[in-house]
Amino acid sequence: MSKRVLHLLLPAATGALFIVIWYAVVFSLSEEMRFLLPTPGEIIAAFQTNGAALARATLNTAEGALLGFGLAIALSAVLALTLSVSSLVRVSLYPYLMMLQMTPVIIFAPILVLWVGPGLKSVVVITFLICFFPLVVNTTQGLVSTDRNLVELFRMYRASKAQEIFLLRVPAALPYFFTGLRIAATLAPIGALVGDYTAGSSAGDGGGLGFQAIIYSSQAKYPALFATAAVTCVLGFVFAAVVIGLSWLALHQWHDSYERADK
Repeated sequence: MSKRVLHLLLPAATGALFIVIWYAVVFSLSEEMRFLLPTPGEIIAAFQTNGAALARATLNTAEGALLGFGLAIALSAVLALTLSVSSLVRVSLYPYLMMLQMTPVIIFAPILVLWVGPGLKSVVVITFLICFFPLVVNTTQGLVSTDRNLVELFRMYRASKAQEIFLLRVPAALPYFFTGLRIAATLAPIGALVGDYTAGSSAGDGGGLGFQAIIYSSQAKYPALFATAAVTCVLGFVFAAVVIGLSWLALHQWHDSYERADK
């Protein structure tokens, strides 16, 4: 059996075993307690029953996650470049960035509702705040960790500061940037969900998956609640898969980790 076939069969076998264990756990519960853990069949039925509502909520959550994620990428790149140019700027701003990073985002939710109102705008801002810090920290670290010998070589040939940054430091920082991007990609759907919970709105069918989960929980529709969780996981996988694909396209021809993998 080839290694590629084995790599396909093992996850499938693990998934099948997990489902068997799931059913075994459900049927080991008493009749009164089985509502706590719906079977996979009940969750699939909930998908069919609530498909339209889940699809609409998924699109709303994806929109908030994408907008917040994109805003975080743009602003973190600008700030990271600014921080990398001067050590004085880094020393001045970095402690405050760390302080904001350690502040729970949920604290800002009531303030954001007052400032921008409930709904998509607040969801985007909350997603941005969750995604921003991993991106700016990793990108800044990459920009200031460029090989000192290469930096001296550029300066020996009297390269301008802009050439040093964009021809040397930015390419060297790409692995760090994509590391931060992977972290932020997994956090973006979570940020949008947190935004739905704390600052979301269903006005104009604008409620996302977090808002939908609140509705199903209040109505004791537990299979639909598990279906909502499954859709959220899939959304997170999509974000992560796109970033991994972009990382491979940007790095696989020259970065050591991909070169070793190819060999």
